[in-house]
Amino acid sequence: MKATIVTIGDEILIGQIVDTNSGFIAKSLDKIGVDIHEMISISDNKQHILDTFSKLQNQVDLVIITGGLGPTKDDITKKTFCDYFEDTLVENKEVLAHVTQLIESIFKRPITQMNRDQALVPTKCHVLFNKVGTAPGMWMKKENTVFISLPGVPYEMKYLVENEIIPKVVREYNRPYIIHKTILTYGQGESLVAERIEDWENNLPEFIKLAYLPAPGRVRLRLSARGTDKEILEKAIEENVNSLTKIIGDIIVGFDDSETIEVVIGKLLAQKKLTIATAESCTGGSIASLLTSVAGSSSYFKGSVVSYATEAKEAVLGIPHELIEKHSVVSAQVAEKMALQAQKMFKTDFAIATTGNAGPSKGDSDATVGTVFIALATPQTIVVEEFNFGEPREKVILRAVNKSLEMLQKEILKNVV
Repeated sequence: MKATIVTIGDEILIGQIVDTNSGFIAKSLDKIGVDIHEMISISDNKQHILDTFSKLQNQVDLVIITGGLGPTKDDITKKTFCDYFEDTLVENKEVLAHVTQLIESIFKRPITQMNRDQALVPTKCHVLFNKVGTAPGMWMKKENTVFISLPGVPYEMKYLVENEIIPKVVREYNRPYIIHKTILTYGQGESLVAERIEDWENNLPEFIKLAYLPAPGRVRLRLSARGTDKEILEKAIEENVNSLTKIIGDIIVGFDDSETIEVVIGKLLAQKKLTIATAESCTGGSIASLLTSVAGSSSYFKGSVVSYATEAKEAVLGIPHELIEKHSVVSAQVAEKMALQAQKMFKTDFAIATTGNAGPSKGDSDATVGTVFIALATPQTIVVEEFNFGEPREKVILRAVNKSLEMLQKEILKNVV
């Protein structure tokens, strides 16, 4: 079963907003065995929309459209639907009652004609009732293709996908099983990982595909199995993941997209009742932001100092001016002192510190752009490493954050009995 996702809106095409709807819809459909054939963004133009519908007709089973269902004149999807299906708009009493109640109870005013028009739907459509907004979804079939129109407001779209579309697709269509397993690795690049697992990859069953999803400092390996027997697929995935772990277990930090390294670290810290603090310069609080993005992080994350300027390192963290003068603000000695001071200040088991030149200029140090020192204070010792992450600035910061978390996880494991 194949689907195409179409987003309508000039604001997407000119980069004014980022399309997040397509990603959510794709993930939701993939979970129930629907192949995503393509994603398309088109303009708020009637002929463009009609041409897109005609092109997709009978090429895919589902066409899911978001956008263009609002109350203003530029929202033309409903009228275009009527043209494509040779239909007319009629007022849906259930939708009208809902819109009226929503406007009068929440906004404390009578509905306008523009609000009333939200209840207009094509006579041939199956209405997808939108309990969290005023624009209903529409489900219409022509020949071998179902066209589904959804509002572009993300929370309204999500409600309709989860409560209307997915249950209806599951009821009405036979679909294959698609099972994914993601392995998260840190510390080695894509090419090196590929070399290490080449023989393993070459021996994967035909129904299992491997995808490399690289980012600075980490690589996600996604296994995808497709077939009609769920138990066979799950067993094959498990067996191949186990054999992969024997090959690259030293760099695997977690499994599945939700089990990021910050989640893994959080679990380790919480389970062993250990605590962490950060003192960040070149990473600007990014490490703290990731660690605190995990639910329950208040039990182990105690605080952070973003000592971006040299003066802040001296005034807030108490780094001696003489130490900075002697070794430079970007140095192993300063990074070490930052970590130890953060550990002492927040009374934590672990503290991680970063100082470096992310670029494009050198700032208060003569160290080469891309140079970063990462220090990690543990209950027993202090570890400091020097890196050069190259350019540009964004890459340096991201790789410094990833390497910091990688170091932190390894040291936590050493200290956990």
